[in-house]
Amino acid sequence: MAAEFNIEARWPELFAPLNAASRTAVVNSFASSWHEGWVPNREDVENLTDFVRGAIDEAEYDRRAAGAAERHRAHAIAS
Repeated sequence: MAAEFNIEARWPELFAPLNAASRTAVVNSFASSWHEGWVPNREDVENLTDFVRGAIDEAEYDRRAAGAAERHRAHAIAS
């Protein structure tokens, strides 16, 4: 696990368009998974920030998440 949970510092451009409440919601949504050992990646953070700021709808968010999960699954099988 990464020693520090700093997704805002890693990808500030993704958080810049969000208001404080939205930033907190996004950070909190990843924090519990991070505490379980998962390190957030840029693609997942970008997808959620896009959804929270209204750039994509729920169907697009779900499509992107399913695509990411499939790529990760394929990579794990190939490794």
